[in-house]
Amino acid sequence: MTEVTDDRVLIVIDVQNDFCPGGALAVGEGHEVVPAINELIRRFEHVVLTQDWHPEGHSSFASFHEGKEPFHTAEMHYGEQTLWPDHCVQGTAGADFHPELAWDKAQLIIRKGFRPGVDSYSAFFENDRTTPTGLNGYLRERGLTKLVLTGLATDFCVAYSALDAARLGFDTTVVMDACRAIDLDGSLAAAEAQMREAGVVLTEFEALPA
Repeated sequence: MTEVTDDRVLIVIDVQNDFCPGGALAVGEGHEVVPAINELIRRFEHVVLTQDWHPEGHSSFASFHEGKEPFHTAEMHYGEQTLWPDHCVQGTAGADFHPELAWDKAQLIIRKGFRPGVDSYSAFFENDRTTPTGLNGYLRERGLTKLVLTGLATDFCVAYSALDAARLGFDTTVVMDACRAIDLDGSLAAAEAQMREAGVVLTEFEALPA
């Protein structure tokens, strides 16, 4: 694979300690994505990272809702919300990037989920589907139109980001073997189907075009 062209950008989603083994919301084998992502970071000229960044007592935490357990749901002002264990709390070790991730090459880090009353899966919008993170404008102003996504978790933050990117008109690819999934009640298969239907290209690391 040769050096990428100037209009391509690698977007690395939430490769943080709490989403890796031993973390508060560990994704199975989540740490295994790091070597492939580091190789992509080395090869891409433009790199953006996202970072879950919740305040304590966030409304998406099961602990915020009396009588609720993690992975139950609650009705929010923006619709149904899956409730999670407390994770990626601002300033904690769990919110840090995986220690082996070569994150220092990132030109931008998008922090999401910092509003107490709304969760954020997508790199582009909060879960109310209207509040923007600013990533769309950043990419447009820099002329970055071809997006390659990797990270955690395939069926939530990666998929939501990819679907929004496609809806916004970006040429969008997900490197599936540089992602790992939670797969909650068939969520991985559903996410894959939705991404394909939206025109997102699902590929593997070795097949990624130069």
